Amino acid sequence: MQNEKLTHDLIVDHMRNKFSRDYNEARVNPQGSPDIVLGNHGLVLANVEVETEGSINPEKAEEWKGLVGEGVKLIIMAPKNSRVKVTELLWEKGIMDRVGVGTYEISIHMP
Repeated sequence: MQNEKLTHDLIVDHMRNKFSRDYNEARVNPQGSPDIVLGNHGLVLANVEVETEGSINPEKAEEWKGLVGEGVKLIIMAPKNSRVKVTELLWEKGIMDRVGVGTYEISIHMP
C-alpha cells in the first residue's frame, strides 16, 4: 500500500509538470479526486486521475463517471498492464467515448 501511494504521488507530480507545458493551469487537487485539474484562463478543460493497480475497481469507475462532465474531458493514467481492465470498466459504465486512457510504466535498468 505504501509503495502504491509513493508511485501515485510520483506519477501525479510528473504529469503535472508535463501538462503545465500545454495548459496555463495544471494544479494538483489536495482533496484527491481528480488528482490534477487542467485549465486555461479560468476554464476547466480536463480532469486527470492517476491510478495504481490496487485502485482500479468498479467503485473507482463510478467515481470516474462522476468526473466526466459537459465539456470536461477525463484523462486516466493507469499502469501499462492495467489498460485492458480500465478500458473494460469504462465500457461497462458507458463513458469510454469521453475518457482518454494513458499508461505509465516504471523501468529500472541495471548494468
